[in-house]
Amino acid sequence: MDTRHGARMIPPTYERAASLQQALQQLASTPGRPIQPIAGGTNLLDLMKLQVMQPSGLLDVNALPLDAITATEEGGLQLGATARNADTAYHPLVEREYPLLAAAILAAASPQIRNMASNGGNLLQRTRCTYFYDRATPCNKREPGSGCSAVGGLTKYHAILGASEHCIATHPSDMCVALAALDATVHVTSVRGTRAIPFGAFHRLPGDQPEQDSTLAADELITHLTLPPGGRFAAHSAYLKIRERLSYAFALVSVAAALEIGPDGRITDARLALGSVAHKPWRSTDAERLLIGAMPGDTAFESAADRLLEGAQSQGQNAFKIPLARRAVVRALQAATEGTIDNRGRRRGQPEHAA
Repeated sequence: MDTRHGARMIPPTYERAASLQQALQQLASTPGRPIQPIAGGTNLLDLMKLQVMQPSGLLDVNALPLDAITATEEGGLQLGATARNADTAYHPLVEREYPLLAAAILAAASPQIRNMASNGGNLLQRTRCTYFYDRATPCNKREPGSGCSAVGGLTKYHAILGASEHCIATHPSDMCVALAALDATVHVTSVRGTRAIPFGAFHRLPGDQPEQDSTLAADELITHLTLPPGGRFAAHSAYLKIRERLSYAFALVSVAAALEIGPDGRITDARLALGSVAHKPWRSTDAERLLIGAMPGDTAFESAADRLLEGAQSQGQNAFKIPLARRAVVRALQAATEGTIDNRGRRRGQPEHAA
């Protein structure tokens, strides 16, 4: 029992799901203080230790057959929800067809965490806002209606896009920025049936309900993600993460950029997403359309960056994020034009000895 801050920690129950049906029935049976699915637990357990999250029980889903990574009939990719981040990043299909995703995953956290963290859990990470983690301060995300301590407070790491007066936190995932750019779909199931959620509709902006990070219902379980065929972007993609130290640090700004370049040198298709600037990965199809048909270069890249950052507003100390994000978008597009760089520092097709 932990009585810090006058609170009493109620020990959660623990159950290991033996089948998907059993797991769904368990999730549907506790509408009050719900049971929380757990795979790697790399974020959830930290939040429980700090009593930021206090589920009534933990439902271990690691025994469920949800860890496969396979090609789809349409030529895309299916990523199991319990597949580990490291296994996903180093999977041959991901490395060959979706190097942008591999690069984003391997830019995150540490090898130890990537070995444990699951794909489904990555989508459900909570913000790393200092005030969210500090139970001595008001936080609408942690306790709706209590206020947002970040507004008018320390805002260096906070949102410049999509924020509201109720919350200016950012989403912390690197993987999700690449998934947003690559048009992923999140597949979920419950005792009520299944849903396929376009990635852009999975995470929410804070509005007046910042406690709700996603559109996932409490009784729903993520089973897998799917990606459309992505080979056309494999030769020209880049994930750029700007952070304060090289390892084990969350981004100040990150960019996922992918281009398809035709025989005449013009851009025939483009994908572009920003991370650590909003409550969800930030993508603008209008910005991408500006690139289509253009010759790669700073003029086109700067126009796309301006459109992507349309409406950006500083929250005091994070004013630097706006010009930083603009420059990062241009640099990521430059890098993608030059060719995809893998996570061993080699461009695609470069011999091993040249690394």
